[in-house]
Amino acid sequence: MFTTLIDANTLSQHLSDPQWVILDCRHDLMNPDFGRNAFAEGHIQNAQFANIDTDLSGPKKSDDGVFRGRHPLPQRAALLETLRRWGVGEGTQVVAYDAHGGMYAARLWWLLRWLGHGTVAVLDGGLAAWSGAGQALVTSVAERPRGDLADQPALVRTVSAGDLLENLEAKRLQVVDARANDRFRGENETIDPVGGHIPGARNRFFKDNLQADGRFKDAATLQQELAPITGTPASAVMQCGSGVTACHNLLALEVAGLPGAALYPGSWSEWCADSNRPVATGPA
Repeated sequence: MFTTLIDANTLSQHLSDPQWVILDCRHDLMNPDFGRNAFAEGHIQNAQFANIDTDLSGPKKSDDGVFRGRHPLPQRAALLETLRRWGVGEGTQVVAYDAHGGMYAARLWWLLRWLGHGTVAVLDGGLAAWSGAGQALVTSVAERPRGDLADQPALVRTVSAGDLLENLEAKRLQVVDARANDRFRGENETIDPVGGHIPGARNRFFKDNLQADGRFKDAATLQQELAPITGTPASAVMQCGSGVTACHNLLALEVAGLPGAALYPGSWSEWCADSNRPVATGPA
């Protein structure tokens, strides 16, 4: 069972294992077609493509027209159906990968845990590590028998914008923002038309979880770096621009042996859409 990270050599030994499902999560925020095109050009054998915008996210507006963020959580029933279509069942080991240090694969890792499925791991180092280990890519598309994944109690927690609005007074939760420093400070209007961060938040850029080769830092290093930022995991909340890269920090916390932090799914894109919610700028 792999529940956080898996290395390329281990994955290569299970490419044809009927109990394993491999999902390609490559994506580009500025080019929605990038992931599918990259998958068509070459992917890990027997992998299937998971689209961040359509498979791993829900509608941007709720039924009453309220904006929920750029990548809101999908409906549980819809996500279950998608995963079953990919062949995921109760005993399935799922492996997610991307070409971006795990920033998108971690979203799938978290979503499966949200559905109560714990046997899911991210390929450490992604496609660069796969190629570096001498492994090949293919263009053939896998066909898997339908899976029987059931909806189980969630292994993860979420908080809402309302929870964080209340926390501005209560100060029981520590919000940690996974965006790049310039976005956190409110200095990147190209990506964040409304710049800044939730008052009281701290900044932990998700790429700081990685070594120079794109693999995750070891558990001891991550624990040393993350503990002073997050505080007690049970009172920590991870967020980012749209609830995607925040999952990278949640994965890093699991690797570090600091489980229990929550995700704010709507993240900054939802928070700043309501002008009544306060905004802070500058460093933490």
